[in-house]
Amino acid sequence: MSYPKIRVTPPGPKAKKIVERDAAVISPSFGRAYPLVVESAEGNIVKDVDGNEFIDMNAGLAVCSVGHGHPKLKKAIKDQVDKFIHYSYTDFFYDDYVNLGEELCKILPMKGAKKVFYGNSGAEAIEAAMKVARWHTGRQGYLAYIGSFHGRTMGAMSLTASKPYQRRKFSPLIPGVEHIFYPYCYRCPFHLECPSCNYACVDYIDEYLFHKYVVPEEVSMLIAEPIQGEGGYVVPPAGYFPKLKKLLDQHGILFAVDEVQSGVGRTGKWFAIEHWNVEPDIVCTAKGIAGGLPLGVMASKAEIQDWTPGSHASTFGGNPVSCAAAMAVLDIIKSENLLENATVQGDYIKKRLTEMME
Repeated sequence: MSYPKIRVTPPGPKAKKIVERDAAVISPSFGRAYPLVVESAEGNIVKDVDGNEFIDMNAGLAVCSVGHGHPKLKKAIKDQVDKFIHYSYTDFFYDDYVNLGEELCKILPMKGAKKVFYGNSGAEAIEAAMKVARWHTGRQGYLAYIGSFHGRTMGAMSLTASKPYQRRKFSPLIPGVEHIFYPYCYRCPFHLECPSCNYACVDYIDEYLFHKYVVPEEVSMLIAEPIQGEGGYVVPPAGYFPKLKKLLDQHGILFAVDEVQSGVGRTGKWFAIEHWNVEPDIVCTAKGIAGGLPLGVMASKAEIQDWTPGSHASTFGGNPVSCAAAMAVLDIIKSENLLENATVQGDYIKKRLTEMME
């Protein structure tokens, strides 16, 4: 069976009417490039309101990690809805919140005791990381990367350095953020070759940044996407994160990884940072973790979350339906060997793209 199946040249008449209605009442702040108006989705196929069918290469912006309409996921959601839909965990308790925390602690890429905090999105997870890093270290500053994307809330946007329009007219942002070069070997800003460069981009932090204008003892954390997303899907070389982590440890700076896009099995491991055999202090993830429902997670080594009651909370974070969905997603990834599948499919795609390049 071949796709796409085009019955009406998109956007069709139904789609056009919805797009016109959207323009009248919906904020114009979204940067949508395609007038796709979804009616239904199943597996990896999306159908629009005019009957056109497409292979879904977007997954709801990297969210639907186990496909559309997976029976286990739908059953988990329906079963929880039948029990209760919401009861804020900031003031009370329920089992699914703890169940998910226990499961996450089994797969997080840190040794020892861990703790989790739930929000509703990747940006909320980043904001929680920023707050807990300041609380735990007593320091104010942050290091982030040129080309990075961490979210659109004020704190997360202050860490972001992807595209100027994302920051335009929103200054002043959070003070104390310094942006450094990402290890983009194909377009190395130092015009060097790896590994003969001996990771000069790390030495730059130590020998220039920390000796010229950034006081390392005032930096609470460095946050990195293990694989940079909006910056061009850049994969750092093998020795970069180990050398970086050693430098951060020397100065007592927390190492946080933004696994909002790269986490929850997408790279063949639960978290992309595992490919470098480096242990982070904080992990933020969201998007694919609940298969389409809103959930963001900020997890860390247990001793880092030493903040006191009332320091941070979220009314909807860890909603029981989202938690039930996340539990189902983790079970599907395990039972259907999706980590191994991601590796197999990734190797095949890389092989074919390399052949096309040559």
